[in-house]
Amino acid sequence: MSEQSKSSQAPDRTPRVVIVGAGIAGVQTAVALREQGWRSAITLLGDEPHQPYDRPPLSKAVLLGKAEGSTFDVDFAALGIDLHLNRPVTGLVPEARQVETAAGPISYDYAVLATGAAPIMLPGSEGLPGVHLLRTLDDAARLRPVLAAQHEIVVVGAGWIGAEFATAAREAGCAVTVVEAADRPLAGALPPEVATHMTGWYADAGAELRTGARVSSVTPGAVTLEDGTTLPADAVVVGIGARPATGWLAGSGVEVSPQDGSVLADGRLRTSVPGVYAVGDCASFPSARYGSRLLIHHWDNALQGPRTVAENIARGGTEGLVYDPVPYFWSEQFGRFVQYAGHHVDADDLVWRGDPTGAAWSVLWLRSEEGLREAQSDRGGGGRRAGRLVALLAVGRPRDLAQGRKLIERGVVLDRERAANASVPLKAAAL
Repeated sequence: MSEQSKSSQAPDRTPRVVIVGAGIAGVQTAVALREQGWRSAITLLGDEPHQPYDRPPLSKAVLLGKAEGSTFDVDFAALGIDLHLNRPVTGLVPEARQVETAAGPISYDYAVLATGAAPIMLPGSEGLPGVHLLRTLDDAARLRPVLAAQHEIVVVGAGWIGAEFATAAREAGCAVTVVEAADRPLAGALPPEVATHMTGWYADAGAELRTGARVSSVTPGAVTLEDGTTLPADAVVVGIGARPATGWLAGSGVEVSPQDGSVLADGRLRTSVPGVYAVGDCASFPSARYGSRLLIHHWDNALQGPRTVAENIARGGTEGLVYDPVPYFWSEQFGRFVQYAGHHVDADDLVWRGDPTGAAWSVLWLRSEEGLREAQSDRGGGGRRAGRLVALLAVGRPRDLAQGRKLIERGVVLDRERAANASVPLKAAAL
């Protein structure tokens, strides 16, 4: 009997976890379940035909032809994980405890939603020849010959993925123009006073950055901006963000955010439907640490969250672990290693650490708290002297990042003056 035929039969008495999505969040959940002692069935469903792979190398080694792929080093058969490739899921039926696929339903005792996020397309560019995304292994394979031919490329979006692709394209010898609708790169992630210092990185690398530039239309060989400027483009790469891939959950009863489309998981990464969990890029969760709901589209979140899900499932419904990490992200762009840890808001106090015009510097975000008024009060003029470290951006200063991440995890309060002194170890600024 075929594998698909077995899956569509009525379930046997063996409890089964069905994981929807074979990216890092899905794969790590399956592996972590075995590590936590789950001995029953695990079914992992991937919508691509490729063996599960890691995504960060796609914008680096794979894109530049330095590696053929980034397949996870996991022996699914040896772990007893039933892996189904090229099997997209079309729906969830909680009343029957089934996941629906084109090849038939699969019954579950627990389901884990790990479908990740889908890139946002530039309106009017769908299906046009020469227009690319960079999200999958097939996307990278299509872009490799473009870079190898040293084409003239227009990148739409100066976020993390746009900067990383522009870096690779310049390394390959392509002419690169990056257009960004906002007035600065990384506008969705960093405040103007920080992102402004990253603008010059593009010119230093030989790429042209156009901010405040909105795309009016894309045609074969050209991108036209709203101000009438036409940019020649042998290829166009779109990197304007992604949304949680949750459309397939319509009608399932799984509560989804009307604002960002994320599955609204609770602190233990459980959804609104019993027995169904959500993890990775498709899910948001409440953070007691930051007092808000977080949606994190970063690799580290897809690595850490599965451990919580796996342990909570393995416990079989007893009081489970709460997921409240310090978010972490890293990026290599234009010869610089950029790392970010934590989560900040506009009201947090920004502290510079080092010269942002130089090669290595950091930015700290300190949060004032009611109980720290006396420590924060500058006796001479009412300024802030201290605050709890909630986030850190480090450019070429990995030690700051390593120390800062631990300080954030512990909720440590820093002396502002000492924290701003780049020659003092960050941990030495703790009060």
